[in-house]
Amino acid sequence: MHQRPEDIIVVLDFGAQYGQLIARRVRECRVYSELLPCDTPLDKVLELRPKGIILSGGQASVYDPNAPKYDPKIFELGIPVLGICYGMQLMAHLLGGKVAPAEKAEYGRTELRVLDDSDLFAGLNPQLICWMSHSDVVLEPPKGFKVTARTNNAPVAAMSDPQRKLFGVLFHPEVSHTPWGIEIIRNFVYNWCGCKPTWTPRNFVEATVEAIRERVKNERVLCALSGGVDSTTTAALVHRAVGDQLTCIFVNHGFLRKGEPERVIHTFRELLNVNLVYVDASERFLRRLKGVTDPEEKRKIIGEEFVRVFEEEARKLGHIRFLAQGTLYPDVIESGTRHAARIKTHHNVGGLPPDMKFELIEPLRYLFKDEVREVAEELGLPPEIAWRHPFPGPGLAIRILGEVTPERLDTLREADAIVMEEIRRAGLYRQVWQAFAVLLPLRSTGVKGDRRTYGYTIAIRAVTSEDGMTADWARLPHEVLDRIANRICNEVEGVNRVVYDITSKPPATIEWE
Repeated sequence: MHQRPEDIIVVLDFGAQYGQLIARRVRECRVYSELLPCDTPLDKVLELRPKGIILSGGQASVYDPNAPKYDPKIFELGIPVLGICYGMQLMAHLLGGKVAPAEKAEYGRTELRVLDDSDLFAGLNPQLICWMSHSDVVLEPPKGFKVTARTNNAPVAAMSDPQRKLFGVLFHPEVSHTPWGIEIIRNFVYNWCGCKPTWTPRNFVEATVEAIRERVKNERVLCALSGGVDSTTTAALVHRAVGDQLTCIFVNHGFLRKGEPERVIHTFRELLNVNLVYVDASERFLRRLKGVTDPEEKRKIIGEEFVRVFEEEARKLGHIRFLAQGTLYPDVIESGTRHAARIKTHHNVGGLPPDMKFELIEPLRYLFKDEVREVAEELGLPPEIAWRHPFPGPGLAIRILGEVTPERLDTLREADAIVMEEIRRAGLYRQVWQAFAVLLPLRSTGVKGDRRTYGYTIAIRAVTSEDGMTADWARLPHEVLDRIANRICNEVEGVNRVVYDITSKPPATIEWE
């Protein structure tokens, strides 16, 4: 369920490393944006009635025969266009400029000299630092363009034709390494596209609630609840729209964090007054995992069993037409799904059996994770829900390497609770993307009270990230790590060693399994 605002910026993706980030930066200006593949026909783009179009970077060279191109008519429509890196080179190439391999490629931090501050560079200093990532340069801009910035190795680091509202920058304003880059994007979407900062959580909630209400009418809606911010926000939006017509099913597979089932039940039954079916299936899941050590097999078993439990409970409720789920925009982008599908009929959700047929309601389908958190706050959800770290569907079962047993689950829950308590105590919870404990199937020798011990090892994982696609290990203060290690070894029975994972993604993943 999705209502597009009146002001839209379309980002055409030419295979950019930072394509998704461009759309996010536009939204940080409180202007709605959508990322579309570069092969999207121009008439389909125009159906969205965009106020502006951004051409992303990409890996190709515009003069290569197989390089991605676009319909040159895009520059004749009077719609403002901003080309970034490859997008600028493509603009120059299609309009008669000269693009060639650079004598010296530019990668990383680069000094930029602004030659004209009358359009995109309005309000900025003449000497700037930007982030470059290119091996081709525009040697000559097309006719009618002026050079607005240069570097030591790029004679045309930015260009513009204000008459036709066409702009190009060779650097990447969307990355944090160009600290003033958001100003370039803001100047484009406000001053040249005429957009207003109306893409706000409040406006989104109001429009989405009305759209859900109009779609659902008097029908019933089912929502699978995990306790995470995505499913919880989805449920809260649907509940605000249709009230008691919504029923949530919360399946406790036994692999949740300490106290989490109680928190979810309290939030939905007491705070939000939502119809909630709680199913404690923990023993059932544990039986299925007995003797299983392969991580992929664990995931498949848990996923299949969840479907079976959900199916059984859904059938008890009788006929329900709609299923609400918390699909996010990165899922849509990564899957290559076109933007048109807002509600899909008879769609198999997360491996649901073919005979479970619903019409989907996906109110968060065009939101990034940070936007979901803002919507959660607008809906009045508790901070522990709105800002909850990402948590895998199989839960603690894939944070126990090897077989999952009740004893190991108890050990990991206690250690993980200590990690989260100390991260919060240090005021670091919102500064890291994820933090958690992992139980290793290794025992090592230790000493407690002058006696030899042979205990488990707990690994601590904490990472920083913007979207989870890449991540860096968090530089937690040594005193925080010291408190975590000390408490785990003293308070968690059977553990005598704590290690800290300092591997980034890639080459590792965030989770261990």
